[in-house]
Amino acid sequence: MTRIVLASASARRKELLEQLIGADFEICISSYAEDTGKGLKPIELVMHHSREKAIDVVKNREEGIIISADMIVVFKGEVLGKPADEGHAKEMLQKISGQKIQVITGLTVMDAGSMKEVTECEITDVLMREMPDKLIDGYVQTGESLGKAGAFGIQGKGAILVERLEGDYFNVVGLPLFRLSKLLEKFNINVLGV
Repeated sequence: MTRIVLASASARRKELLEQLIGADFEICISSYAEDTGKGLKPIELVMHHSREKAIDVVKNREEGIIISADMIVVFKGEVLGKPADEGHAKEMLQKISGQKIQVITGLTVMDAGSMKEVTECEITDVLMREMPDKLIDGYVQTGESLGKAGAFGIQGKGAILVERLEGDYFNVVGLPLFRLSKLLEKFNINVLGV
């Protein structure tokens, strides 16, 4: 089987890829520096970042299937990045309390041998619950909000902040598994081996 390479340092993406294809893959972290000021729309931005990460990793390889992703949280057209500190996390959570946000992931699969590539995006709508300040303070004190786009992680205690979602749950965690499986099929990789 062709060697799979995950171009990400994310522990969540590693776990999700293991869930999909098993542990037989390599991790090669991209050195691509994301530029948020490109003037691109959110969907264009994540697809651009995802593709550039894959290109950065593939340039030092002769073979292998590179998987890269870039995820953002968007609220009313504004990209919500990772909070700078606890105060910023509280502000972010207050802003999205009771609101619908979108988690958008750009996903690239690239064959280092043929340079064939496919880049697509996955969008999941997430309805956040009404969050009184006491709930926000308690969640921020867990430390989970730091280092997470939108200041929450659905796979941890942040699950109680999400009322419902429409779309791929795994996209919100960090890697849209259904879309990834469909992209891998375009490279003749069937995750079930059938």
